[in-house]
Amino acid sequence: MTRLDEAIGARGAAAIGSRSVPGAAIERHQHRVRELLGQAGNLLIRQVAVPGIRDTQCGFKLFDGERARAAFAASRLNGWGIDVEVLRHFHRAGWPVAEVPVRWSHQPGSKVGPLAYGRVLAELVRLRARSARPADLLAVALFALLSALLYSGRLFDPAHRYLTDSMQDQNQWEWFFAVTADNVAHLRDPLFTDLQNFPDGVNLMANTAMLGLSAPFAPLTLAFGPALSLSVCMAVGLAATAAAWYWLIVRRVTAHRGAAVVGAALAAFAPPMVSHANAHPNFVVLFMIPLIIDRALRLCAGDRVRRDGIALGLMAAYQVFLGEEPLLLAALGMALFAAAYGAVRPDVARAAWRPLLTGLVIGGAVCLPLVAYPLYWQFAGAQSYGSVPHGDNAGNSPLALLSFAERSLLAGDARRADALSLNPTEQNAFYGWPLFLVAFAITVRMWKNALVKALAVTAVCAAALSLGPKVRLPMTDTVYPGPWALLAHAPLFESVIEGRVAMVCAPALGMLLALALARLSDTPRIGALYGGLLAVSLALLPLVPAPLKAVDRAPVPAFVADGGWKPYLRDGEALVPVPLPDPGAAEALHWQTAAGLGFKLPGGYFNGPWGPDRVGIYGAVPRQTSSMLRDVRYTGRAPQIGAAWRRQAREDFAYWHAGVLVLAPQPNDDRLRRVVTELVGRDGTWTGGVWVWDLHEGRHEGR
Repeated sequence: MTRLDEAIGARGAAAIGSRSVPGAAIERHQHRVRELLGQAGNLLIRQVAVPGIRDTQCGFKLFDGERARAAFAASRLNGWGIDVEVLRHFHRAGWPVAEVPVRWSHQPGSKVGPLAYGRVLAELVRLRARSARPADLLAVALFALLSALLYSGRLFDPAHRYLTDSMQDQNQWEWFFAVTADNVAHLRDPLFTDLQNFPDGVNLMANTAMLGLSAPFAPLTLAFGPALSLSVCMAVGLAATAAAWYWLIVRRVTAHRGAAVVGAALAAFAPPMVSHANAHPNFVVLFMIPLIIDRALRLCAGDRVRRDGIALGLMAAYQVFLGEEPLLLAALGMALFAAAYGAVRPDVARAAWRPLLTGLVIGGAVCLPLVAYPLYWQFAGAQSYGSVPHGDNAGNSPLALLSFAERSLLAGDARRADALSLNPTEQNAFYGWPLFLVAFAITVRMWKNALVKALAVTAVCAAALSLGPKVRLPMTDTVYPGPWALLAHAPLFESVIEGRVAMVCAPALGMLLALALARLSDTPRIGALYGGLLAVSLALLPLVPAPLKAVDRAPVPAFVADGGWKPYLRDGEALVPVPLPDPGAAEALHWQTAAGLGFKLPGGYFNGPWGPDRVGIYGAVPRQTSSMLRDVRYTGRAPQIGAAWRRQAREDFAYWHAGVLVLAPQPNDDRLRRVVTELVGRDGTWTGGVWVWDLHEGRHEGR
């Protein structure tokens, strides 16, 4: 008691006994399980309630009288969490709390049962919920509403609605969620499957299976189907990403809540993000990125390097299973920001580099063991591949950065956006010229602010890199080398679609706007306030997106949906759609998920290897029969079917372990039916809304 009293006299408002500070001694430990539960609970308490206090549960606490009366009067908890609530009151009031080392010895007969840990957890939830500011809750509700409006065309009936601008990606992503749930349910390898591209299979780690969410979502997927699971993941994930950017901006950029809402909305709902919201949850669900950025900034402070390094490593490992390319782009953006800020504030750089480097080493030591085997499998396992070439036209045109996106509610121009992008899911720029003018004005007006300089440089450098290795000047034939040429052939970067680097601009521009709006709110000049707000509004209004386009989904043929395929397949055989599924037509993946993954498919939509160099391609390695059937589907022209084509078809059917061929109604289906009839040697059977050729019949016909 004397030592606690001395600590209050020397350092302030409260003193607590601690088993976690230098000088403390534990003479007799608790049972190992109880001790681990206590440590886990203490870690949780520090993270969500009283950061900086190492041990809140020791039991020895001495408070200054007046402050104690105020804290206990404000308390609302009646259980084990009351001491945490009181300490949180001290923390939020800025009253210093001293931790005093104690000698502690466990005594048998503790009255704290296992259920007490659950009650403490419930009280922590109540404590955090009560301490949330109304403005913060309103911000999260607003982000949830914006996400729901964006996905309103699919959100309320995901099993029967399809986002048309996703092309075939919605089919692919639902398949990823379905196969991951199936692997989890049957305790199979989550990194590989042969359900598509049979018999070679698919390296799921080398594809965007997003195991960090598809695995935890497995119960939802198994109960309600992959369409609902994917829809919830994307809608909730987008709102959570906006909330995470809001939290980071409030914590690190400006405490002005209104300004932070605007900045976070731009970071999460910028035109590139809306474009990817059609089809790419790995570029939509980015809530870990702001947390990683914050943890890296904590390392720079050098206060708790080991703890923050461990946390950073765990966060990075989890992000690997959410999306490796977004993590790489985030690291690139952070490197640009660090270089710019270090150049502007060399004094800060000199103080921060050592703890930052130490923390990064610790983070790497934590992260690498967790991801080592999955990454080994990704790059060296079955069906792994090297880089995925995207050509020289994957960068952004300078005009794309200044134009408006197709989904702009007020200024969208589908033809112009299509001409300036790879496809509707890769409109990676389209910030609009008004926003760049406003950002330029903010930078000039607030140039003395080091953070403004660093954010502006980050946005400019990211935009420049997104132009690609070759930059064509608009309306000319003049081509110059682009800055991306420095990274184009570097490991990992060689597979990046360089236009996506412009996505780094979204949070940088959002933070610039937040800083400017916070400064405007403090100006005493009404004219400057309204003029600034008008300029920001005019820059942002053309970026407000319309809801994503959705249509009624084509029904699955009854032959598949009702199990009519089952009598046609023996063990180890595959159902072969005509033509085979590929990245341009992957509806068969939807058939497969609708059938509960009951049959295997050759072909498909995935990334896999091709050739002796194992170059990454989209879809299966084409075989002559699959290529010919695809050409008939798209052109309506068929070759003369003779003995050579029938022999090739038999070889390909055998390679695919084909048990049945299935032709659904589609363009040029009459021509496809005639071709398959000539290949097999007999006409198919119309059943369950499709033409079916049972390959077990007449095995020797046509030879």
